[in-house]
Amino acid sequence: MTLQHDPRQNHLLAALPRDEYENLAPHLERVDLTLGDSLVESGKVMRHVYFPTDSIVSLLCVMEDGDSTEIAVVGAEGIVGISLFMGGETTPSRAIVQSAGTAYRVKGQVIKDEFYRAGPLQGLLLRYTQALLTQMAQTAVCNRHHSLDQQLCRWLLLSLDRLPTNELIMTQELIANMLGVRREGVTESAGKLQKAGLISYHRGRITVLDRLGLEARVCEC
Repeated sequence: MTLQHDPRQNHLLAALPRDEYENLAPHLERVDLTLGDSLVESGKVMRHVYFPTDSIVSLLCVMEDGDSTEIAVVGAEGIVGISLFMGGETTPSRAIVQSAGTAYRVKGQVIKDEFYRAGPLQGLLLRYTQALLTQMAQTAVCNRHHSLDQQLCRWLLLSLDRLPTNELIMTQELIANMLGVRREGVTESAGKLQKAGLISYHRGRITVLDRLGLEARVCEC
């Protein structure tokens, strides 16, 4: 069976009134995203915004020595590239594909023109930006105050909420980069979750077996 792709699998696009969506639709370009693709680089001029449908994109804060930590995740609920319509052309964060899939991209000038028309799209994008900033603040608190076990549970649940299945393809090294911790710490925490029967982990493939169990272990973040 052929998988049907529809830009309105993205919740922001789906929430647009029909005439507003039809006005934007000719500018939507489907792109297939693979694990590890870079959509936005720190300090580089952005050319497009991205509306994920069945993919997940991680926003990472990158330090001078190359170390990075995830500050937010974006899936079908949102958009990558808020700086373009908030008045900037660059951002200090990187946007890396965490889970492969599809997105629809729009040229930066098009999204700015639509945003500054002050129609329904502007309201949706502003509310999403507020939600994204809230997620970033909560992530900062979590990274400072909660255990790695709790952070891993939070990360798994955030990813699970944005995927159509209970399976993630992600190596421990990549998870460690996302959380800004050592790989050995992720190995230990993932081992605890597997021993408890909450996940199955093998060769970079994580299957969540007990979501309620993860929710019972996770912090309030």
